[in-house]
Amino acid sequence: MTERKEQLAANLAKVERRIADACAAAGREREEVTLILVTKTYPASDVRILSELGVRHVAENRDQDAAPKAAACSDLSLSWHFVGQLQTNKVRSVVGYADVVQSVDRSRLVTALSKEAERVGREVGCLIQVALDAGESERGERGGVAPGGIAELADLVAGAPGLRLGGLMTVAPLTGEYAGRQRAAFERLMDLSTDLRRTHPAANMVSAGMSADLEHAVAAGATHVRVGSAVLGVRPGLG
Repeated sequence: MTERKEQLAANLAKVERRIADACAAAGREREEVTLILVTKTYPASDVRILSELGVRHVAENRDQDAAPKAAACSDLSLSWHFVGQLQTNKVRSVVGYADVVQSVDRSRLVTALSKEAERVGREVGCLIQVALDAGESERGERGGVAPGGIAELADLVAGAPGLRLGGLMTVAPLTGEYAGRQRAAFERLMDLSTDLRRTHPAANMVSAGMSADLEHAVAAGATHVRVGSAVLGVRPGLG
């Protein structure tokens, strides 16, 4: 085993223990939570190692990094998640590899995703990104639709050819009433998910929590957690 594989294996084992412990504390089964590895800024070689270690879900937030990496790893049995703010001019590329787009936050993006998915004959899973730092009709600092806009956008996704409404996603906000209150933020997302499932029962995916706060997300009921630095290390060149 190479030094990098040993490092990733050890870090992955630590994160798996954290998730298992959080599930046990919340009275949940470990199988209820899916781990997504956020591999942004790291090479395709790391993705290959993670695949060898049993990882099946990976995420990227920049198409210019994700597209070549997905192509280089196209022989692997992986589900690719796009988690960054997505501009419509990148939709054609993203639909080429992403199985799930977790950052759907406006009607124009839904229209573009649907058009491209239908053109290439793919079904793309979509999560509505919820901005808990936004007012009822605003967008958040890091993208996302305000809670008051979820229902309309969800209906649009559900009725769009080539798209599948999967559920909701959020990033713990840095400002507003939930700043520094990750558990409360994730519990609010779960309440919004309950509301959504009344009209869209299959939209049961709740993506929340990252390296620093995954325990809060699991406790609140998240079905997916997005972890990067806790497994891959502190990323270089961010800022």
